[in-house]
Amino acid sequence: MKNKDAMTPAPHDDQPLANAFAQLRTILVETSHPGNVGSTARALKTMGFQDLCLVNPKTPGIAQEPEAIALASGALDVLDASSVMADLSAAVSGSTLVLGLTSRDREFGPPGLDWLEARRRILEQLSQGKQVALMFGPERTGLDNAHLALCSHRVWLEANPAYPSLNLAQAVMVCAYSLREGLIQEYGTAGADLAPKLAAKDRADPAAVAAMLEHLRLGLESIGYLNPENPKKLMVRLSALFARAELQSEEIDLLRGIAKQMLLRK
Repeated sequence: MKNKDAMTPAPHDDQPLANAFAQLRTILVETSHPGNVGSTARALKTMGFQDLCLVNPKTPGIAQEPEAIALASGALDVLDASSVMADLSAAVSGSTLVLGLTSRDREFGPPGLDWLEARRRILEQLSQGKQVALMFGPERTGLDNAHLALCSHRVWLEANPAYPSLNLAQAVMVCAYSLREGLIQEYGTAGADLAPKLAAKDRADPAAVAAMLEHLRLGLESIGYLNPENPKKLMVRLSALFARAELQSEEIDLLRGIAKQMLLRK
């Protein structure tokens, strides 16, 4: 019988559950402090997750800094296996759901979700064998609009409105604990195969959406609808519209086909 205690490690013989843990990627963008990288590695390992990606860290070799190693404690394997990338779009490539964690509301950008709805969607995707990415921004400024443009949703954690400040590693731990609890509960009550319970949806990769938007921008310029010298907020609004629509892969192909025809008529 499976142990439903959320703090108990997942059984080694439950491969679907182990796969679900492996399919979550945690992305730290432009992190400044080595201690936050080490503490994040520890938080992930404690909750059973392992995929840590560092995008443009402020310090070269940040994962090998003494402070990172010290605060990772027994999670040096996660720290050593962390990937370092210069391109954020490459870091989210392959993820069907990319969630940017930020408490700041935005006029434009991806649609917002509270954590409970975000967790439901994450569990749905993981159960289908899809990769999900959680994105956390720089300590001082958080995620900016360019970062969020590669996210399918903006997510916030409910906190004291008078003081909603979470340390980076604390935010990672809150999410990791909540997801571990959800995975154990779901697999424990519904069995190892959640796919029949949760509806499948072939969501497009956010990097594919970004590439489609660039293709569409070129097409709109070619027919004179978009003035490149005075674009106003057209592409920002289109980006927000498509983020709300949660485009599927075949819809991306359709839109790129339209953009291609625009360019052919140039």
